[in-house]
Amino acid sequence: MKNTKLQAFIPLFYLVWSDDLLTQKEFVTIQKFINDLTWLSPEEKQQLLSRVDISNPPGRNELTQWKLDIEKSIENKEDIRSIFDIAVALSEKDLDISTLKSNFIQLENDLGILGEEALQNFKTKANSFTSNSQANSEFDVQKITALLNGKEAGIINRVKAIISRSEFAYETSTDIKVYRQTVYNWCKLLAAENLGNMAYPKQYGGGENIADYFAIMETLSYHDLSLVIKFGVQFGLWGMSVQSLGTEKHYAKYLRDIGTLKIPGCFAMTETHHGSNVKGLETTATYNHADQTFIIHTPNKNAQKEYIGNAAIHGQMATVFAKLIIDDHDYGVNAFVVPLRDTNGTVLKGVTIGDCGHKMGLNGVDNGTISFDQVVIPKENMLDRFASVNDKGEFESPIPSDNRRFFTMLGTLVGGRIGIPRSALAAAKSGLTIAIRYSDQRRQFGPEGGSEVPILNYRMHQRRLIPPLAKTYAAHFALQYLTNRFLNRTEAEMQEIEALAAGMKSYSTWSTRDILQECREACGGKGYLSENRIDALKNDTEIYTTFEGDNTVLMQLVAKNRLSEFRKTFGEMGSLGIINYVYENAKTALTEKNPIATRKTDDEHLLDGDFHLQAFVHREKTILASAARRIKKLVDGGLEPYDAFNVVQHQMIDVAQAYLERVVLEQFQLAIKSVEDSKTKEILTKLNQLYALSQLEKNKAWYLEDGYMEAIKTKAIRKIVNQLCWDIRPDAVALVNAFDIPESCLSAPIAV
Repeated sequence: MKNTKLQAFIPLFYLVWSDDLLTQKEFVTIQKFINDLTWLSPEEKQQLLSRVDISNPPGRNELTQWKLDIEKSIENKEDIRSIFDIAVALSEKDLDISTLKSNFIQLENDLGILGEEALQNFKTKANSFTSNSQANSEFDVQKITALLNGKEAGIINRVKAIISRSEFAYETSTDIKVYRQTVYNWCKLLAAENLGNMAYPKQYGGGENIADYFAIMETLSYHDLSLVIKFGVQFGLWGMSVQSLGTEKHYAKYLRDIGTLKIPGCFAMTETHHGSNVKGLETTATYNHADQTFIIHTPNKNAQKEYIGNAAIHGQMATVFAKLIIDDHDYGVNAFVVPLRDTNGTVLKGVTIGDCGHKMGLNGVDNGTISFDQVVIPKENMLDRFASVNDKGEFESPIPSDNRRFFTMLGTLVGGRIGIPRSALAAAKSGLTIAIRYSDQRRQFGPEGGSEVPILNYRMHQRRLIPPLAKTYAAHFALQYLTNRFLNRTEAEMQEIEALAAGMKSYSTWSTRDILQECREACGGKGYLSENRIDALKNDTEIYTTFEGDNTVLMQLVAKNRLSEFRKTFGEMGSLGIINYVYENAKTALTEKNPIATRKTDDEHLLDGDFHLQAFVHREKTILASAARRIKKLVDGGLEPYDAFNVVQHQMIDVAQAYLERVVLEQFQLAIKSVEDSKTKEILTKLNQLYALSQLEKNKAWYLEDGYMEAIKTKAIRKIVNQLCWDIRPDAVALVNAFDIPESCLSAPIAV
């Protein structure tokens, strides 16, 4: 480009070619811009147009020279604020182009080029950040820690102090017998600290504080996840099933001893051929009125209880879910306390226990199989809060509807679907802390002739770790919201809360699975070494996507709940209800789909929280209405509702995903509104913006198909995601330090 008058276009051409090949639409946009410039001769216009010929991209050397020219022109200049400023710097000796500023800025917007982000390509060298950058953070880390801990700070700090003690040093033996015994001993120590019985009534030795129990589960997850699951099986599933499904006689008989670990127990629901489908369980509990007993029986091998925690070695009793049979009539699934072993650990007559053996993870938990051969238990062992057998041998229940009674019984166990995602969240925090600290210290490559730089300074490495960090913060506040909803629940809200818990369990555990994989890869070979703990975190949380309900099945439950809410709001899915809904949604969509909104790319708009939430809500409402219309059309066409749902299952997952993403974003925004400290609010706002925009980027295909955004807008979103990663990078270590994970729990040499 010999004509120095045309130097003004170098930064523009460099950015569009170094980003990716020009699209036809972008070429047309630039072509029109050049042709409209009256101060250029036809020859100069042709010369410029030749630089944006899709069939003839610039070579590598030419791109490199362009960048060198740009860097040289702005060296030691403090007044460079935009790409246009660079253009002026390149051409100032030949022509005053200041009058064209608005034209250039409009072109940048049309192409989705964000000035501030683009400037970093030229103004900032790769080593502009030093390691230990958290020392320069402007916000108070402890204030964020306090915000994350909330009202449970006291119990959280107490648990952290306990698991930091020498007795909780990690077990390094590969012998699962040794590992299982270590985990069992840890549970005894926690029981002695009155942590296991935290949720039980005070009159039975408990703390009567379910909020603290959830906080204990989450905090223990910074330590060993086998311990968390063993603890959860004993004091949560076993103990809380007795508390939730039983009555006073069961509380008096069992709760104190469960809370002190005097009675190790199990939660025996899942069968080999029936996991998520609890209604399909085949184990039977047949009532014998003559001697007022139940006979617990496993009718075939596929009806054995499987994957039962605490069963293989330690469990003395179990809450067993079985079909209640009275006089050959099936009264559905109910719960019974069934002894498995005596106090010496000897398996009782009629009970057969197997060992599930070595697993992908959680090998400190003794999962086993249980089969029953005509095992007799007394009538009082039926957990009879929602159903019982009266003195005449007849079935009774305060809930007349079989369906409602079944779901009410399962609804009391929803706490597990709060504890598991919170545990998964803690594992994600641990992985991110290890990976981000390591990336801040590990140096590799660098500018020619310069020193190597921390790998977290590289844009791609930031892309790998910082959006997941933002998502983890977002999930934290959403799970706080779920927990509070559950603690303050009313009967009318239970279905919605159960669906939200099912959804957040899926959302959080899938997120943790993906984040830990990224953390492992981001740490390279060091992430593969067991000493750095990411392997254990990965393997142990893998099953989180399956137990307490398979995630995909749970997401269908969430979607069905959303359709149910749709029907409540708009009547049965008749024509009028859907037409009204679609009409109202369309009115909003029309205003949002005007050409200005779909193409708007300025920073103020893209970073605006209202825009983020509106975009999430629009997607949620549109997908929901679309699914409702499709199901109605299929049913009207003669399909049974079951078959109609089966046809649209993939769309049901989208319904649930869009709903959960909206809830997560909304709760993150609301949490930030309550923050008073300006520096804390500022960094959390950046994380919130990054979460929102990275989700919009992930779903850009949908927004483009829907017409809600045009390509220049989704491209601008991609660029501003890069910019936010860059802006947050100096604070990344401080943000993971705010999780306040005990160093003894991290125990990763690369995270020091």
